[in-house]
This record gives sequence, C-alpha cells and structure tokens, in this order.
Amino acid sequence: MSMDKTTILIVEDEPAIVELVSFTLRAAGWNSFSVGNTADAWEFIGRRMPQLVLLDWMLPDQSGLRLLSKIRADRQFSELPIIMLTAKSMEEDKVAGLEHGADDYITKPFSPRELTARIKALLRRKVPEHGQGVLSVGPIVLDPISCTVTISDAKIDIGHAEFKLLKFFMAHPERVFSRSQLLDKVWGDHVVIEERTVDVHVLRLRKVLKSAEVLIKTVRSVGYMLSEK
Repeated sequence: MSMDKTTILIVEDEPAIVELVSFTLRAAGWNSFSVGNTADAWEFIGRRMPQLVLLDWMLPDQSGLRLLSKIRADRQFSELPIIMLTAKSMEEDKVAGLEHGADDYITKPFSPRELTARIKALLRRKVPEHGQGVLSVGPIVLDPISCTVTISDAKIDIGHAEFKLLKFFMAHPERVFSRSQLLDKVWGDHVVIEERTVDVHVLRLRKVLKSAEVLIKTVRSVGYMLSEK
C-alpha cells in the first residue's frame, strides 16, 4: 500500500456501509482504513494521521460528535478534515455537526459519486498537496495524476522525493516552511529523516529545475519557500 496515496479513515459500524465506502475510496485511488467505534478511531489517528476522516454520527461507544469535539480540541489534530456521515437530515443536526467543527456533512443514503465529489472538494480546500488538479507556478507545471513536471512545456526527469517536495511547495506558494515542517508535511512523521536531509532534497530539486530554480528561495534562518517574487 503506497504511503504517498491519500489515506482516509472511515469511522462507521455498519459493515454494508463500510464496504460501499471502502470500495468507492479505492476506486477513486485513495487508501482507506475502517474502525467501528470512537476509541479505535482515536487510537488510529494517534498512530497514523490520515488526510481525512469520514465520521459516522451514531457509533456504539459514544457519538461521532464527541469524537469530533475531542479531535478539534487537540492542537495536533485540530486541522484534520472531517466529513460527518449520518442518517440524520434534520437542519438542527447539520448545524450541530458544523458547530462542533465538521468540515462537511453527507446524509445517508448517499451515492458513491456524491461522496467522491465531496471528498475531492474538501481535500482541495484543506490539503491542496493531496488534490488531483494540475499545479502551475511560473514556467513549472506539475500533474499529480501522471506524476510529470514540465518547465516551459519541456518535460523534466525528477526523482520521487523531489517530486513530493515540489508538489508541496507548489500547493502552498509564497509561504515559508521550516525544515521540520517540510519533514512533517512532505514525508510524514512515520519516516525517520534528519533535518539536514531536507537541504539535500532542496539542492537536488533546484538542480532538476535548472533555470526555474530561482523560484525556490532560501529564507535565512527560517527555511524555504516557493515564490515568483
């Protein structure tokens, strides 16, 4: 299972729904894991942070809303994108879900197509580096689906680590990131890499970008950014 794929955690106790949702996510090219209660969900998130959570409202140990509040109250997980799955279609329930910090809300029964569209929209908004859209900054164009990079319409050869780094920079232009932030955001905290390794990858990235290397800026004593200015 690829670590680079977007990982989505399904928190749902109805096997038929878990099966439908898992199938839908795999068909869209995402990794999926499922747990049947809030305790297992909390344990999973602590061990391996997903890019998005599909959270059922009614769960056997406690309500999905309680877990949602717990996630939002934790600084480490507060930005985690969460879509509530629920049979409740009452207006006040939707409001309650959104007030507790849900990013979106989908009412059962839902179509696989609708679910996929909602997830894509939320990932684009909250986790742009996991989006599937083509990114372009200056002369650089990166296509995440075909994993290709072109500079002024000429395709370049780029290593896997440099591709991930460039994709992250292009998803967040004009923002400075420290080495430790880049380690966490690009490689994830499950990978053991030293901070100075980031410098090596930045150096390699600049080399493959050739004339476009000027877009990768070093911000003294802070880190790196991608900027056209």
